[in-house]
Amino acid sequence: MGAETGRITTDIPARLDRLPWARWHWLVVIGLGTVWVLDGLEVTIVGSLSAALKDPDTGLGLSSSDVGLAGAIYVAGACSGALFFGQLTDRFGRKRLFLVTLVVYTLATVLTAFAPAAWWYFAARFLTGFGIGGEYAAINSAIDELIPAAYRGRVDVVINGSYWLGAAGGALLTIPLLDPTLISPEWGWRLAFGLGAILAVGILLVRRNVPESPRWLFIHGREEDAERIVGRIERTIEDETGSSLPETDETITLRQRHTIPFRMIARTVFTLYPRRTILCFSLFVGQAFLYNAFFFTYGDTLGTFFGVDQTGWYLAVFALSNFAGALLLSPLFDRIGRVQMISFTYILSGVLLAAAGLLLGSLTATTLTAMGAATFFFASAGASAAYLTASEIFPMETRALCIAFFYAIGTAAGGISGPLLFGWLIDRASATGDVTGIAIGYFIGAALMAAAGVVEIVLGVRAEGKSLESIAQPLTVEDADDETEGATR
Repeated sequence: MGAETGRITTDIPARLDRLPWARWHWLVVIGLGTVWVLDGLEVTIVGSLSAALKDPDTGLGLSSSDVGLAGAIYVAGACSGALFFGQLTDRFGRKRLFLVTLVVYTLATVLTAFAPAAWWYFAARFLTGFGIGGEYAAINSAIDELIPAAYRGRVDVVINGSYWLGAAGGALLTIPLLDPTLISPEWGWRLAFGLGAILAVGILLVRRNVPESPRWLFIHGREEDAERIVGRIERTIEDETGSSLPETDETITLRQRHTIPFRMIARTVFTLYPRRTILCFSLFVGQAFLYNAFFFTYGDTLGTFFGVDQTGWYLAVFALSNFAGALLLSPLFDRIGRVQMISFTYILSGVLLAAAGLLLGSLTATTLTAMGAATFFFASAGASAAYLTASEIFPMETRALCIAFFYAIGTAAGGISGPLLFGWLIDRASATGDVTGIAIGYFIGAALMAAAGVVEIVLGVRAEGKSLESIAQPLTVEDADDETEGATR
């Protein structure tokens, strides 16, 4: 299972979990969590710019199907990037990879801004998604390994929900950028992508100060580095609070390894934890179809069927309701529990989306946005918890790749098919001007969300307030225990 470098007994996980919330944790949240702001910015800009991109003179001459295809290509890039960078994150560390993936995103966004033709735009969208997908694996694993157990649920849900701050910002930014009296239509959509790159550079500067995960360090034979980082964190928090931290005698013994072979990761996912595998797949497919199908094409829906020229205001309201849901509901994932809250948010959002599909023919742009805001207020918290689930219920050695794996297969199943389906439905329904022609997409999304909620009730893991090591023991702990048992037989 990789080259063994020694055996260690450490109290680092317990020391990290017993820390009170402090300003240092905000550094982690800001430095790492802002990647979702970038993702939200990217997706919303594309949705808001659909009309500008369709113009053959000042845009790229895209059709509604092309807009949906661009969304699918972005998601395909994110899936590929998650798998590619996910394994590297488990092998080379969280920090190294969350710096590399942000650079990839930044360069790809700049390339998007300079797209001379549709083929260039599609290629740049794939590379942008490639960087963002890698971010998901590196960032979620780092966050969960640095945040104390008592706060892990709410912090993870809010950070994933911060996607919608970027979405709101992207929607509002496109309002002046698409105003021909302020900026030439030929340059407005390009500037929108360029602003994303500028924001990414600012995040990169903050992120450099976030340390490597001590959990990753000690399991890869670098316990001295891990001890130094944890000691520095403890001193910082003691100086801030003015009091000493409580002692802990909880330890864990494991074998250290430089690398973990992919076959062991596959065995862990499919053999040791098959129920958890089904759970994560269900959660990711449901939320990926719902969000990528609805949101990638929502601007196009408003423009095609409701005659809305400036979709930014509608998208901003929709996005803010999503962030409000994640922010306000997040504490309940720690207080009430993961199973109760995930199943509740998934099933309720599915019911509300089905209702929107049934009423679609009688809705206006305003009432459709209101229905969407109500639906996604609950869906955003549940979707964020899907990432939380994948990042905390598998062993540490496989955490980043498990996040990447479930994100990739779930998003490939729901996130690529969704935009393609909705783009096709919009194109077909636009011939008659009847918006009810896209209702089938709403019903599919509703069914997937409700089904995932039921799976959570049956297979969900009660992880609230527990250490990561107690939810899923590191693989090397099992090796150490097996060796001990063998020596006593």
